[in-house]
This record gives sequence, C-alpha cells and structure tokens, in this order.
Amino acid sequence: MSKTIRVTLALAATVLLAGAMSFAQSGEAVYKAHCQSCHGAAGVPNPGMAKMMGIKSVKDPAMTKLTEAQMIAATKDGKGKMKGFAGKISDAQIKDAVTYFRSLK
Repeated sequence: MSKTIRVTLALAATVLLAGAMSFAQSGEAVYKAHCQSCHGAAGVPNPGMAKMMGIKSVKDPAMTKLTEAQMIAATKDGKGKMKGFAGKISDAQIKDAVTYFRSLK
C-alpha cells in the first residue's frame, strides 16, 4: 500500500472518530448551554430555582415517570414557567439534550 493511501486512510479514520466523539458529546454540550443554568449540572436544580420556577430534579418520581417523547414535547413547547426551545435549537439537539438529562440519574 502506498504511503499516500495510508495517510489518506489514517486521516479519514481520524475525521470519522472526531465526528463520532462530537456526536456523543452533543447532548451534554446542548444541555450545558441551554438547560444547566436552571436544571443544574447534575439534573438537580438549586433550591431557590426549584421553588421559584417549579423545577423538579431528574430523580423526582414526577420526572422519572415521563417518557422521552413527553420530555421532548415539554422542551420544544415549554411547560409551566419554562419557555419552549422550538426554533431556538434543532429537534435533534432537543432530543440529544433530553437523552443526556435522562442519563443523569
């Protein structure tokens, strides 16, 4: 195999790996950018925010019983005092952020 082909294959593998890693981190990045300030880094809001906005912990039974689809809908359309994110971030980003939030258990 020529050196050019090996270098090209190595470069392609690096690009694919980097893309896969950024995809895996995208939910976390979206959550940190758009959700963490209210819902907390670990999915547990600070007590003042929880009381003022009515935010529940990711561990709260009311949250654990919600389906992924219900959480996505609440994130897109808003719920309670939370404004929706439809049009601000993509549907894929919302799904990734919800998946990340649900993993914080």
